[in-house]
Amino acid sequence: MADPTVASRSRRLSVRFAAVLLTALLGTSGCSTAPPEGVSAVTPFDVDRYVGKWYEIARLDHSFERGLTDVSATYRLQADGSVQVVNRGFDPTRGSWREAVGRAVFTGDSGRGSLKVSFFGPFYGGYHVVALDQKGYAWSLVMGPDRDYLWILAREKRLPEDVRARLLEQARGYGIDVGRLIWVEQSRGDS
Repeated sequence: MADPTVASRSRRLSVRFAAVLLTALLGTSGCSTAPPEGVSAVTPFDVDRYVGKWYEIARLDHSFERGLTDVSATYRLQADGSVQVVNRGFDPTRGSWREAVGRAVFTGDSGRGSLKVSFFGPFYGGYHVVALDQKGYAWSLVMGPDRDYLWILAREKRLPEDVRARLLEQARGYGIDVGRLIWVEQSRGDS
């Protein structure tokens, strides 16, 4: 039988993780859901191909993910056309997994990779797929509502060097200081 104290602590950590994630996204973005100036989301975009599990390869540092390893995002299409977002990472300091569950909706045409995501509605922040492997949906470059939010995601825990170099070059073109990227350790099995 599960220890109710451990389950309660785990729920509190998950709620705290989601609260910090939302606060960080909204605090710097002013609740913006538009992409940063001069940045466009990919077209065409097929949400049916995008859903599933993605591993976080690199990110810009933020308090809501600070210190986490083995970070992943799982997207599930919902009956109402929204997308459930499950962000998960391992906190080696606490020796436990942290998770935040949110909801994303398209900001316009569903054929464009521009969504807004909320971990505590009704407040949303922008989620913009600005580069995508159109052939296999094997990797993506995602920006938030401004240039302080950037993630490199992939279906596998490792990214080929040539793809990594192309994504870094594209990020530089968007005005991102790629020297600030944190390369996420992906060494744990999924739990």
